Amino acid sequence: MKYNPAETEEKWQKIWEDRKLFKVATDNSKEKFYCLEMFPYPSGKIHMGHVRNYAIGDVISRYKFMQGFNVLHPMGWDAFGLPAENAAIENSTHPAVWTKNNISYMKAQLKKLGLSYDWDREVATCDPEYYKWEQMVFIQMYEKGLVYKKKSLLNWCDDCNTVLANEQVEDGACWRCGHEVRIKELDGWYLKITDYADELLDFTEKLDGWPSKVLTMQQNWIGKSYGAEIDFALTHSDEKIKVFTTRPDTLFGATFMSLAPEHPMAKALLKGTEQEKEGLEFIDAILKDDKVNRMADDKEKKGVFTGRYAINPVTGYQMPIFLANFVLMDYGTGAVMAVPAHDQRDFEFAKKYGCELKIVIMPKEGLELETMTEAYTGAGTLVNSGVFDGTDNESAKKAIVDYLDTHNLGKSTVNYRLRDWQISRQRYWGAPIPFIQCDCCGSVPVPFDQLPVQLPDVDFNPEMRGNPLDKVESFVNTTCPKCGKPARRETDTMDTFMESSWYFLRYTSPQCDTAPFNKDDANYWMNVDQYIGGIEHAILHLLYARFYTKVMRDLGYVSVDEPFKRLLTQGMVCKETYKCPVDGWLFPEESKEGKCAKCGGDVVIGRVEKMSKSKKNVIDPNKLIQTYGADTARLFILFASPPERELEWSDSGVEGSFRFLNRVYRLVFNNLELIKADHAGTAEDALTKELLYALHSTVKKVTEDIERYQLNTAVAAMMEFVNSLYSAEANLTDGHKALFKECLLTLIKILAPFTPHLAEELWEMTGQAELVSRAEWVKFDAAHTQKDEIVVAVQVNGKLRGQIGISRNMAQDDVFALALSNENVSKHTDGMTFVKKIYVPNKLVNFVVK
Repeated sequence: MKYNPAETEEKWQKIWEDRKLFKVATDNSKEKFYCLEMFPYPSGKIHMGHVRNYAIGDVISRYKFMQGFNVLHPMGWDAFGLPAENAAIENSTHPAVWTKNNISYMKAQLKKLGLSYDWDREVATCDPEYYKWEQMVFIQMYEKGLVYKKKSLLNWCDDCNTVLANEQVEDGACWRCGHEVRIKELDGWYLKITDYADELLDFTEKLDGWPSKVLTMQQNWIGKSYGAEIDFALTHSDEKIKVFTTRPDTLFGATFMSLAPEHPMAKALLKGTEQEKEGLEFIDAILKDDKVNRMADDKEKKGVFTGRYAINPVTGYQMPIFLANFVLMDYGTGAVMAVPAHDQRDFEFAKKYGCELKIVIMPKEGLELETMTEAYTGAGTLVNSGVFDGTDNESAKKAIVDYLDTHNLGKSTVNYRLRDWQISRQRYWGAPIPFIQCDCCGSVPVPFDQLPVQLPDVDFNPEMRGNPLDKVESFVNTTCPKCGKPARRETDTMDTFMESSWYFLRYTSPQCDTAPFNKDDANYWMNVDQYIGGIEHAILHLLYARFYTKVMRDLGYVSVDEPFKRLLTQGMVCKETYKCPVDGWLFPEESKEGKCAKCGGDVVIGRVEKMSKSKKNVIDPNKLIQTYGADTARLFILFASPPERELEWSDSGVEGSFRFLNRVYRLVFNNLELIKADHAGTAEDALTKELLYALHSTVKKVTEDIERYQLNTAVAAMMEFVNSLYSAEANLTDGHKALFKECLLTLIKILAPFTPHLAEELWEMTGQAELVSRAEWVKFDAAHTQKDEIVVAVQVNGKLRGQIGISRNMAQDDVFALALSNENVSKHTDGMTFVKKIYVPNKLVNFVVK
C-alpha cells in the first residue's frame, strides 16, 4: 500500500486545528519554552527560505511539546512597509487591502506545512490595536528623554520618496529600486540608542546561546573605542575643529587634516576660497557614493584642498585641511588628524597630494622616510615628539592626553561607531508618529486617550508621488493639545523596524487591551528560549530588538534584560541557475536535459546562487507540496544541510526523501498485526542485541542532535534505524516481536517532530488512542548504546540465508568460518564450489557458489 500525503495531511491539519492542539496559556506550574521564528513580511507567497526557517522551529517546538514543556510557538505578520505601498500604487488599490489579501493567502500556505502555531496569538503590525501601544511607548520614551527631533543630512531616494538607512544604500543606489541616492537635509525623529551603547556591548559577553559571528558583528557595529578628543584651532578664524583619535601618541606627526564631505563645517571652510567650486562639486559627487564602499581598503583615496589650515596644538604646524572620500561623519567627529607616516590611508593620500610625512614612532630596527613604501603602524619609541621623546608609544598615549587636558587642548574620551536610530519615513504605510507641530508650543505629543493616531483613507493610483499623508487635510490640520491653537499633525511614519522590535512581547498576551502586553504573562514567557532567522538581520533587527527590550524594562513593562536566549541563524536555500543565450534566465521547468524548452538551444548552467525571482531558480513550495506532500518538503529541507549552512536544492534529494517516507509507511503497514498484538518474552540472541542497540542508540542520537539543532544528522540516524528494522524484519521469531513492536512505535514517535502528518497517521493505524503529537518523548537506556557485537547479514548468491553476530574487529577469514557454521547458510552451500567470497566490513557476507 502506498502512502497518500494529500489525504493524510489535510486530515490531520483539520484535527489539530479543531482541537486547538497548540493553544497555550500561562501556567506557572509548568516549565515553559518559547520558540519563535522571525515573522514574515506578507509579500504574497512563502518561499523555500520561509519553509526552512519554519520547519526548523516546528521540529524544536514539537519536540519540546513531547518533552512536557508548556510551549509558546506563535506566528504573525511584519505588515507595514514600502513594498505594500508601491504595490498599492501600481495596482490602484489600498495597501491595507493588498496586505490583508496577502496575509490570508500566506496563512493558508503555512497551514499546509502543518506548523504547530498557536494561531489565537496571531498579530499583524498594521493593526491599529498593535501600533497604538507602539505610539504610546514612543511618547513615554520622549518623556524619558530617549526621543528627539533634529535636522540632518540623510540618504534620499527620489524614486521611493523616502529616507534610507546607510545599510539600505548599495553602490550609491537604493536597495529597493536601484535609483541613485542623493543626500538631503531633513527634519527627522531619532531614538537615543546610543544611551544604551555600553549595556548593549557588555551583554554581548553574556549571550552564550548566540553565534559568535553575530555577536562580533554587533560589537563592531557599536564600535567602542578609547582615545582623545583634540581641539585644532583654525588660522583664518576663532573657530576650532574637534578631532577624535585612538592614537594620541602620533599627534606630533599630524601634518594635515581630513574632513568628511558631509561635515557641517565643510562648505563653510570652502566659502570664498579659490577651491570653493571644485570643493562643492567634490562634496556632491562623494555623497552619492555608498558609505561602506567609501571605507573599503582598496577604494581609491580622493580629496580636495579646502584652502584652509588648522594648527597642530603641540607643534604649531599649519596643517592643510582636505575633504576626503574615506572620512565619514558616522565615526568620531567626522574630522581626522592625518599622520601619514603611521596610518596607511593617510600615507596613500599624502603621497597622492604631496603632503609632508613625519616619523614620530621609531621601531627597534629603525625607519627612514626616504625608504618608506608604506606606513609604519607598529609599536616603538617616540621621536620628534618634544619632551615625550624616548617614551614607548603605549605609555605616551596617556601622557600626551594628560598634557592636552592640563593645557585645555583636549581630553580623554570614549567614542562609538553606533549612531542614534533615525526612525522617520516619508511614506504612508507605517505607524503614524504621534506628535503635533504647533507654531507656539513646538512638538507636542498626542494625548494617550487620543491614541491610536490612525492612518486615514487614501486613494492610491500610479501617478501618486511623495508622502500621501501630506495631502490629506483632514488628517494634517488639527489643534494643539497644549494651547488649543491650529496646528499640523506629524506626517512622517515610523521605520518598520519599530514594529519588529517588540512583536515577540505582544505575542505573550496579544488580546491585552490595557497595555502593550500583560506584565505577568511577559515575565512568564520571556526570554524567547529559541529565536530563528536569517544572518542578514544580525545588525539592524537584532540590535534594535535588544535596545527596545531594555527600554521596555526601564519603563517598567518587563523584567528581562535581553529578548532572545538562544539564536539560530539558518543558511540560505540555493539552486543552480539556468540561462539560455536567446531567452535569458529560465525557470527550472523551462530547462530540460540541458536544452531550453522555449527555443531548443543549449542551456548554460550558472552558479549555485540564492533562490530569487530575478535568477529564475525559485522552487514553488505549493507545487512541491502538491506533488510530494508537506512532510517530504520538511524532511528534505531538514536533511539536506545543517541548519546554519547554505542548502543546495536537489530534485533527486526531494525524491529520496519521499521514497524514505514510503519505506517507513510500508514498514509499519506491513507489521500492523504484529504491533496490535501482545507478545511475551524476549529472545536472548544476537538479533535482540542488534535491535536493542539500534533502538537506544537512535533515540540517543536523535535526542542529542535535536538539542544541539543538528537536525540533518538526526534524520540520517532515523534513516539508518529504518534500514536496521528492514534487515531484522526477515529474521524475526516470536521472541523478537515485542522488541520489534517497541522499535516501530518508537520510530513513529521520533519522526513526529519532523514529519508530523505521517507520524499521526501511522500512530492512529497502530491503534493508539491519543495523538502522537502529545505522546511522551522516548527515553534511552545508555547501557544499550554501546555496541561490542555487530549483526552481519549472510547471503548466498545474493539471497539472505542467515545472520551472525561478530565482534567489531573480527578477522575476515574468521567471519567466513562463522558464517558457514550457520545451519541455514551451510544447507545452501553444502557441496557447492565457491566462486567468490565477499565481505563488506561489519555489514554483509555474500557467498557466490555454483
